[in-house]
Amino acid sequence: MSTAFSMSSITGQTVRDIIDGCADRAPNQIFLIDPTSRQTVTFRDLRDAARSVATRLQAEGYEPGDRIAYAMENGADVVRVLLGAMYGGFVATAINLVSGQSTISYVLEHSEARVVFVDDDTADLVAQATADFATPLRVVSISQDWFSGEEGELSSITPGTDSMLMYTSGTTGKPKGVIHTHASILAGGGNTALAHELTNKDRALCVLPAYHINGLCVTVMGPLVSNSSVLMPRKFSVTSFWNQLRDHGCTWFSVVPTQISYLLHHTEKLADMPSLRFGRSASSPLSPDVQTSFEAKFGVPIVETMGLTETAAQILSNPLPPGVRKIGSPGVACGNEVLIADSHQKELPRGKEGEVIVRGDNVMRGYRNDDAATAASLTEDGWLRTGDLGRMDDDGYIFVTGRLKELIIKGGENIAPREIDDVLYSHPDVIEAAAFAKESDDYGQTVEAGVQVRAGAALTEADLLALCRSSVGAFKTPDRIHILSELPKGPSGKIQRMKLAEMVLGS
Repeated sequence: MSTAFSMSSITGQTVRDIIDGCADRAPNQIFLIDPTSRQTVTFRDLRDAARSVATRLQAEGYEPGDRIAYAMENGADVVRVLLGAMYGGFVATAINLVSGQSTISYVLEHSEARVVFVDDDTADLVAQATADFATPLRVVSISQDWFSGEEGELSSITPGTDSMLMYTSGTTGKPKGVIHTHASILAGGGNTALAHELTNKDRALCVLPAYHINGLCVTVMGPLVSNSSVLMPRKFSVTSFWNQLRDHGCTWFSVVPTQISYLLHHTEKLADMPSLRFGRSASSPLSPDVQTSFEAKFGVPIVETMGLTETAAQILSNPLPPGVRKIGSPGVACGNEVLIADSHQKELPRGKEGEVIVRGDNVMRGYRNDDAATAASLTEDGWLRTGDLGRMDDDGYIFVTGRLKELIIKGGENIAPREIDDVLYSHPDVIEAAAFAKESDDYGQTVEAGVQVRAGAALTEADLLALCRSSVGAFKTPDRIHILSELPKGPSGKIQRMKLAEMVLGS
């Protein structure tokens, strides 16, 4: 029998409560499949492993609230570790494996992590990042004995207990540590389950890392709160993607726009997969041309969404078919309140551009050891300033127009980089595209862009400049379009404009 998710099921609960409840109701139901290690984890297995991790940490002297870091690739082990830490009242602290050695060192020091769990693929990376620490940090190479045999009384926890510490990408300075409680991390998963109408019969494909908020809250917490399941391979693979969906009966997947573009350009349509209900896009705006081309080629509806680390992922989502999906919009508020506001956080009329702000149970508690940043982002009445610019139409759909910090101001006129991106993505040979600002003595700033084109394509910079001139006019057309082998991206695959500018123009 299919059981639909209800937000009431997570009200007043902790991660420990949810795991215990799933194990009590359906102990033999599969929660996670790890195709790389060929491990299958039932809800009973999950509870036993989480309890074992939590009990052992407590027995070894760690106290509730201590930061327990994980620097691990995707798979069954990382989920056991991070949920085990939360289960015990510790703060699971995510280490971004692609952020670079200096950033990993900074996060481990700033978080004051007591211990960091690694696997065979990440042990050397963490050893290098911690080599110069004045006080050695305990590094634990994970083994299966952590997941069985430990029993004991655990400290009590509440929905307001801190559960998660995850650092932002830090494109404009040092990364900030986002603190989530049990209530907010569950609300993040609940918003996903609510928007996508998840039931205990669903199965997600997770190809985004568990150290990123999308991978964690959408495709781990979403299935957990809805008593459903997740397939978690070690990494995203273009060549394996469709086979994984088909062979394991997945009903949905969550990816980012760059992955959608790679699938569009590098894979062919397989036989029908009757179990697959939809695909989900998040983490950065999805080009309308890429979305329509993908849906036409593969016959899979893409539900565009929007979320942030600070909101435990999702704040907006398009409805599932047959609901109205508006191409170019990440949808409507689901599970929280979203407004378009002026600089004083006052709601603007429909159609007016302003900052996207959000309020709800999924919003972070604050930034670790940074009261100034917390005060700048969170208003006294609970609104989070996202830094995104957008407008709301008469139906409540949000259209994101850019980032406050990424606006290009040329000759006093605001140019949204996404407007240029969408033009470039309209060319069928463009795989990735991003516009950015270049400082100028004459205009203040001018526009440039970087693109990756399909292998073997004869596309030139002149072709793309002509396309821009015909679409947005000469004033907004980039001065240069750099054709690159790859554009810099964060852990979720989101293109990072400021790093692109630094790479192309120098610091």
